[in-house]
Amino acid sequence: MVFSLPVDEIVFPDHALANEDGLLAIGGDLSAERLILAYHNGIFPWFSENDPICWYSPHERCVIYPDRIKVSKSMKQTLKNGSFKVTVNLAFEKVIANCAKIPRKDQPGTWITKEMQEAYLNLHRLGWAHSVEVWQNDHLVGGLYGIAVGNVFCGESMFSLVSNASKTALIFLCQQTNFELIDCQLPNDHLLSLGAEMIDRKTYMKFFNNQ
Repeated sequence: MVFSLPVDEIVFPDHALANEDGLLAIGGDLSAERLILAYHNGIFPWFSENDPICWYSPHERCVIYPDRIKVSKSMKQTLKNGSFKVTVNLAFEKVIANCAKIPRKDQPGTWITKEMQEAYLNLHRLGWAHSVEVWQNDHLVGGLYGIAVGNVFCGESMFSLVSNASKTALIFLCQQTNFELIDCQLPNDHLLSLGAEMIDRKTYMKFFNNQ
């Protein structure tokens, strides 16, 4: 059963009631209060242009434990040679704009709509949303953004304009921050090659129940 959220009340149904695809509810809004409540309960928005706001809570999550990230020999050399400069929260708006423009396999358009961009820019201004930027010769060539909830970084999207730029951002996030878990939401071959693994919702939510 998919629940319809009221606009005038910041609530979500029990995440365990999500359907097989993880869809839990539709409707509501993208206010900071609702988004923060969602992430604290293992829920995130994901929808396309002209569709209603859809809220997901997958029964399994794709995650990376920072101390288990796989860094290949060639990638270690790339990091060592200093061809990239990495910063944090220096160009959040540019990162999310680039993530929205990157074409995705089997996905026409983007789910990072203008509405979504404005919502996460607001979360960034409030100190919840963060970005990692990768620069080459003073040009932004890669990065990622997401929401920090305690010791969990809920990754939203990443982009790369040159080889290994997004990998550099993710490895930096794992090695240079104090997060205990990087939530990648849904799996893909790129993430799995870097050491991402699947965990069930109960295991995932333990990271939030202790906060």
